[in-house]
Amino acid sequence: MAAPKWVTLRSQWLGQQLRELREANDLLLKDVAEYLQRDPGTVSRFESGGYPIRRPDLLALLDLYGVADGRRRESLMKLSQEVWQKGWWDGYANEVVGWLIDYVWLESRAQEIRTFDNTLLPGLFQTEDYARAVIAAADFDVEAGQRSRWLELRMARQGILQGDAPPRLSAIIDEAVLRREVGGSQCLAAQLHHLAEYAARPNIEIRVLPFSAGAHASPTGAFRILTIEKPFPEVAYADTPKGAIYVESPDTERLVQAYDELQKLSLGPEESVKVISKLSEERSR
Repeated sequence: MAAPKWVTLRSQWLGQQLRELREANDLLLKDVAEYLQRDPGTVSRFESGGYPIRRPDLLALLDLYGVADGRRRESLMKLSQEVWQKGWWDGYANEVVGWLIDYVWLESRAQEIRTFDNTLLPGLFQTEDYARAVIAAADFDVEAGQRSRWLELRMARQGILQGDAPPRLSAIIDEAVLRREVGGSQCLAAQLHHLAEYAARPNIEIRVLPFSAGAHASPTGAFRILTIEKPFPEVAYADTPKGAIYVESPDTERLVQAYDELQKLSLGPEESVKVISKLSEERSR
């Protein structure tokens, strides 16, 4: 199987851990290369994530570095397999930028997702009609067939909420999002009804940030905080017109604090559902 076309978060994280293990053992690249009978440049690319390491080489390095802990060995091996193996999302790799595929992978591995949105609803909550309208507006210069594939990807992502062990999902949604007439009044009414149904799930908490809250801790806009299993870091994500920004812990602390401040200003879960349901009824008339 050919190596991935871009350096993914998966390969970067694996490479970073391999580099840390090598340095902890006071070994140089040339020492490891001699042990593996490979070129030092190849080992360097393993550590940069530029070329994913194969299973036999990884097993050899774990032995060389004295990694005896079974859980850590298993974790690194699993990550190595995910670098090489294709997930369902990789079928869209030729149609979306690499950072989005990274995000979908993170989302699929997350144990907890915290989101703040002030323009549109999170993709995980969007109905197909709402998502279609969002994509058509944002990607106005893209041909219809491509937009259909992006819509398909967005709908497929929602599968993580249907499994046996869905992530904990906490969403803070600005009141403006609930009133923005995406796709028309009936589309919005159906979307809000759908959102209220999601809020009833035990793993999902939705809070509305009301207009009355005034100025708040995230005037620059939406962001996500994803927590995945150790030893991987907590990751914060923000979308921009020029691509995604990823921040790893401990640098996520500022966004975690901002999320906590937003939560203090938001309505409680029960009151939020009442607001969402009322707006849905108003749009349905």
